[in-house]
Amino acid sequence: MAEQNCLVTNDWICGEYLRSRSQELTDATVQHIGITVVSVLIGLAVALPLALLARRGRRFAGPVLGLTTVLYTVPSLAMFSLLLPVFGLSAALVVTGLVLYSLTILVRNILAGLEAVPEEARDAARGMGYGPGRLLWEVELPLALPAVMAGLRIATVSTVALTTVGSLVGKGGLGNLIEDALPSFFKAQVLAASVLCVLLAVAADLLLLGLQRLLTPWTRISGTSRTPGTDRDRRTDPDGPGGPAGLPAPAKVEAG
Repeated sequence: MAEQNCLVTNDWICGEYLRSRSQELTDATVQHIGITVVSVLIGLAVALPLALLARRGRRFAGPVLGLTTVLYTVPSLAMFSLLLPVFGLSAALVVTGLVLYSLTILVRNILAGLEAVPEEARDAARGMGYGPGRLLWEVELPLALPAVMAGLRIATVSTVALTTVGSLVGKGGLGNLIEDALPSFFKAQVLAASVLCVLLAVAADLLLLGLQRLLTPWTRISGTSRTPGTDRDRRTDPDGPGGPAGLPAPAKVEAG
């Protein structure tokens, strides 16, 4: 009886709410995921050429990094207001704002990953006849993946949270439920939408972490094969941290 009346008593935890509003929760979650995925993918597609441009020299790096940083400091309400005349009250308005917010994280991490690629690896690839395009896609980006994926994880979790702001124009996924519940302080709806948002962020981070480990197997080999504080630490990773050659060397046999 108490569980059936939890909607009337406005309890925080209410099973009746979850049962009666399951379709509403599902629709909001699907919209939230869709907006987040599209925003992050577009942000990644835009951030890569910007990072490549910034890598060309200080005269490019300054404006690119400065612009993306300034965009990140613009309040979401002001950002959506500036974009409203162009996109109207649509999902494109929210996606564009989220893409602009993600650039400061993605551009910096892609740039950091590319700059961390050993020059010896580039020289070896050029010696094998690799052109600039092939060098980028087959050598530099694979070696920069740990930094790129780290930035992608941060940007994704941040975008999951910022998507709720899209409720200002009715395109905020779970944020719509939170905004609708605030005037009457509908506790069960506020809690359910908030918990689902947190779970989405955690699930996205774990998914990307698994993808990162799948795409960078040499980091797992290097990390698990080393024994800190012994000579084995130096023998098992001849190419240094993060290198693909993390195989253990034969054990040294001592006489006597």
